[in-house]
Amino acid sequence: MIGLKASEIAEIVGGELHGDDCLVTAAPEISSLKSTPGSIFLAIKGENVDGHDYITDAFAKGAVLAFTSRVSSERCIVIADVVNAISLLASHVRNSLSELTVIGITGSQGKTTTKELLSHVLAGHGETIAPTGNYNNELGVPLTLLRCTESTKFAVIEMGARHMGDIASLCEIAKPNIGVVLRVAAAHLGEFGSLEKIAQTKSEMIEGLKGKGVAVLGTYDSYTPKMSAKHAGLVITFGETSENPIRATEIELREGCAHFDLVTPAGRSPVALRLVGLHQVANALAAAAVAHVLGFSTDEIANSLSLADSQAKWRMEIHQLPELTLINDAYNASPDSMEAALRTLAYFSQERGGESWAFLGKMAELGESSSQEHEKIGTLASEIGIDHLIAIASPEFAGAVAESVGGETGMSIHLCSDKSEALKLIEFINPGDVVLCKGSRSAGLEEVADEVINRWKLRMENQ
Repeated sequence: MIGLKASEIAEIVGGELHGDDCLVTAAPEISSLKSTPGSIFLAIKGENVDGHDYITDAFAKGAVLAFTSRVSSERCIVIADVVNAISLLASHVRNSLSELTVIGITGSQGKTTTKELLSHVLAGHGETIAPTGNYNNELGVPLTLLRCTESTKFAVIEMGARHMGDIASLCEIAKPNIGVVLRVAAAHLGEFGSLEKIAQTKSEMIEGLKGKGVAVLGTYDSYTPKMSAKHAGLVITFGETSENPIRATEIELREGCAHFDLVTPAGRSPVALRLVGLHQVANALAAAAVAHVLGFSTDEIANSLSLADSQAKWRMEIHQLPELTLINDAYNASPDSMEAALRTLAYFSQERGGESWAFLGKMAELGESSSQEHEKIGTLASEIGIDHLIAIASPEFAGAVAESVGGETGMSIHLCSDKSEALKLIEFINPGDVVLCKGSRSAGLEEVADEVINRWKLRMENQ
């Protein structure tokens, strides 16, 4: 964070400073455990935890100022809304850093992976700030921006939305120079009600671009390319057809990872991703498009993408156990990401010659289309040759399969009421098999993944 006096900060956020003045030099934290010397501690009152109870601990770890909603014994700025105050401070810092290039990323799928790939590419050209974890909301975006200093060259900002207007508000704070929309899909369909409303919300990223801002648009759905009409400035698209200036050709899978030729207006160069799944091509192209806009050479972009690893937890994590492969993709699930994971599972099982086991949890927030979308995934699993579908507290996965094949299918369907029932099937997994664990965050399928790993290791040790 840029250095500011506490008195200056109080004026910026419209709060009242209690205690003597001081210099704040480090970014705010919402956890007292993460407080560092010179930082601000945000005393946010939640449903179960009141941050005001941890102010003393934060100061013991080096915090020099707290944002509070009531007077504290430690130096504090009292403000009616702590989250809003952070937004005001972040907006001030963003306006102060005129040389900072901000890249905003949104979309129904792939935001976090694209953020990581792009951050890796940018880091070779200057100090780059990007959110750790899933910091993509009204609190996470300001906190990410406040980590920027005068030496920061790039800030990669991931933007999510639960309601229409959310991304517009985040753009007002972040003021992106480049806005990326990856794709529009059925994630959070229950919140928005229709794909059209999801598209309208994602398009707020493009509407939020100012002046010489650049729009980077995917071509993997019918909605995203049309967002070009909302921007008078430069628009660049990415995809897998010749109409796109940034595109992938000669795509193939090698050991589960996508290899392709990256084509840009400046040249052509091979890319060998380290990330699992064909769906990662789109994320890599989005990162490449931004890098191209910034003037990086095609060879440099391709080389950097080929060296990038994902640090995202529970997102297509591959665990190579003795005679067993496990894919932990339990962080979240939407119809598109579920399809991508199942196709990756099918590829690995075909490559290794064993059977495929899909432990699937419910896809949340799909609204009235939930049953239909689950049935589509169940049918897809059968069509692509998944051997075992274990539906955990989500019998909808099996509905269409039974109907479409008259109740007969080569896929074994297990309807389990909970995770403990599903775990009983682990004993039937054989050497050479491949296991996928995937569901929405609320399903907690990482627990199944952990248990499969632990039981398999024990089984191998006892052989």
